[in-house]
Amino acid sequence: MNTTGFRTLLHKELLLQTVAAPVVSVLLYLLVFGQVLEGHVEAFPGVRYTAFLVPGLMMMAVLQNAFANSSSSLIQSKMAGHIIFILVTPLSHVELFAAFVLAAVIRGLLVGVGVLAVAALFVPLPLHNALWLAAFAVLGAAVLGTLGLIAGLWADDFDKLAGFQNFVVVPLTFLSGVFYSIHSLPPFWQAASHLNPFFYMIDGFRYGFFGVSDLSPYVSLVAVTIALVLLSALALTLLARGYKIRN
Repeated sequence: MNTTGFRTLLHKELLLQTVAAPVVSVLLYLLVFGQVLEGHVEAFPGVRYTAFLVPGLMMMAVLQNAFANSSSSLIQSKMAGHIIFILVTPLSHVELFAAFVLAAVIRGLLVGVGVLAVAALFVPLPLHNALWLAAFAVLGAAVLGTLGLIAGLWADDFDKLAGFQNFVVVPLTFLSGVFYSIHSLPPFWQAASHLNPFFYMIDGFRYGFFGVSDLSPYVSLVAVTIALVLLSALALTLLARGYKIRN
């Protein structure tokens, strides 16, 4: 493994990180939805709605920022033309994949920790199992970092990347149970939610706080792991072929 090249690329990707803006955005969601629906909605028995909301918002921030880190970095490199300086280095496609995805995971986790630190000032949160929290946070960020890498390879410009995010990532995120329990949905939409991999990430992550979830965390863990394996295989194949970056 080219450790020097890998560390250099990873350092470059980490320099693009921003944390404050996503934290502020999530805090606004918490204040608005928490104030409006607190006392009117009970997703889990004995759990305040604002407390229920925080893990969902936290995971939403992790996922969206992991996607943004890898996708925006790659599309900027492609459009500015300096991706050539990455391609001429003696880095394999596996090392390129690992650097982009690891940077995305780190950014996602940093934003998630920032959201938790700010939200804890307003809402007391229990902690049922830290290992489940860590597992779903890391796996979820890795899935979206990989998806962002695929989107960055596929997109030719910022408009296409924005379309991918607006029509794929954002809908799947908002329809994954961030603001509600799927048991409150009609049967058809409950079944549809099980086709959304984001649902398993958020539901499993929420279990780490409350010890309660819509599905068994083991089922969610398997679903998220399968999603990561499939997306990683696709991303590695595209990188190995130089898809839209070695023309």
